[in-house]
Amino acid sequence: MKKINLLSTLLFPLLLSAQTWSGDVAQIFYNKCTACHHPGGAAPFSLMTHAEVSPLAAAVYQCVNTGEMPPWPPDNNYQQYQHNRALSNVEKSTIISWLNNGAQEGNPNQTPPPPVYTSNTFLGNGDLLVQIPTYMSKATTHDDYVCFNIPTNLTQNRIIRAVEVVPGNREIVHHCLVYLDPNSAETTDTIGGNCASPNNGNTKLITGYTPGATPMILPSANPLKLGLDIGPGSSIYFAMHYPMGSYGQFDSTKVILHFYPEGTTNVRQISAGPLLAKSNFTLPANQFTDLNSTYPPGSATLPTSFSVLSVFPHMHLLGSKIKSYAFKAGEDTVNFINIPKWDFMWQDFYFFKHLQKVPTGYKLKSEGTYDNTENNPNNPNSPPQNVYSGFNTTDEMFLTYFHYFPYQPGDETYDLETLISASLTDYPLNDNSSIVAYPNPTQDALTLVFPLSLKPSDLIYLYDINGQVKLKLTPELGVSQIHLGIENEEWLGLPKGVYFVSARVNGHLLSKKLIKL
Repeated sequence: MKKINLLSTLLFPLLLSAQTWSGDVAQIFYNKCTACHHPGGAAPFSLMTHAEVSPLAAAVYQCVNTGEMPPWPPDNNYQQYQHNRALSNVEKSTIISWLNNGAQEGNPNQTPPPPVYTSNTFLGNGDLLVQIPTYMSKATTHDDYVCFNIPTNLTQNRIIRAVEVVPGNREIVHHCLVYLDPNSAETTDTIGGNCASPNNGNTKLITGYTPGATPMILPSANPLKLGLDIGPGSSIYFAMHYPMGSYGQFDSTKVILHFYPEGTTNVRQISAGPLLAKSNFTLPANQFTDLNSTYPPGSATLPTSFSVLSVFPHMHLLGSKIKSYAFKAGEDTVNFINIPKWDFMWQDFYFFKHLQKVPTGYKLKSEGTYDNTENNPNNPNSPPQNVYSGFNTTDEMFLTYFHYFPYQPGDETYDLETLISASLTDYPLNDNSSIVAYPNPTQDALTLVFPLSLKPSDLIYLYDINGQVKLKLTPELGVSQIHLGIENEEWLGLPKGVYFVSARVNGHLLSKKLIKL
């Protein structure tokens, strides 16, 4: 009996402090996983609830422990980006400890209210929808690369401020590159299965989609308004990639464009493209190969200063690592991206937290390493064979894309996340909620009216558009309203933007979209 009592004494504090889904873990999943893993999201299954996560405990442990999930290849010590999905050391250890101790749920009524995901589009219907016709993948033993050139039918010039690519079949769209063809010079090519890029030099890249990618949202409010002109007679050119094994499945991917209001001025034009690239190379079997590329080529340097908004490195299955930066002898290096462990399945345009100034006289450079040995688990050939540059997944590529524009003094001081958050107030989303908010939009004071009486134990959170908690509210007993004003410094300190109230009140989940001007 004494031994049992002693064991109970030792275990009791551990049981009290053991992590639970409701108390410790749910919020981590909300912050880092559910942007993809929610009903209708990019991932094939939801991880929004304990009932959805707990049966997958072994798989979750494996993915978190190895760093496979959440997918975030960039080295955060090299550069900082928006929408960082990487787990902190504390978050990772919390999840692992929770799983090792039985993945307990805890008190369901104390589970934080989840982020609000409104539909299969992030920004809503937009101003122009361009969609490819329904297409059946022909990818059997080889990947299927096809291109569609779809007219915009615009009758006047407009300025793009956001672009969202919505795959028609998320399971088979490996990637989609979206170009602007200003003169509709390109042609649709779905015959040979090897169309991977436009043929006309005037056709310019806008953005791209890969699994887990977010829409391209440009700052569109003072002091920084960025955009891209699109005019009458133009087309949207889709370069689609369907992986081998997807034969017989159908897709109809669409692009939703959001424009500035007519007459908007002082919009700075951006450009996008693979400034760093290498072609006509060979990767010999059974060895590592290093490649690099510089821009401008040769001994030339940049003739003027540029501001860089994003970076997108691209390799295939033999990629091992890739790094990109700008340099000038005797000057500080400008870091763009370092991916020490390349993952072909997770590629994206990584948008910087702050614009990166590349001064006159600098050069851009990318360095990559390829592993064409039998020790590379992603090697498509067994035994290894010589691999050449090409479009198919079993070929290789070495590219680094950028979004960039001419530099102006002060560009590097802008907080892009704050500016984009402010810009989001112009993207209304459908909202059928039982919570009343007034005034909404609001500049300062706000009153929330709930359909149920509140108590201090009710959980009422304020999330931003990226699903991150920004404010937690504690109601008084018996009231049905919460007022936010000058007495709440956290509320007043929130930047302009779109937010969602998410509440767990008396066992009911409620939500409401808010716009702070």
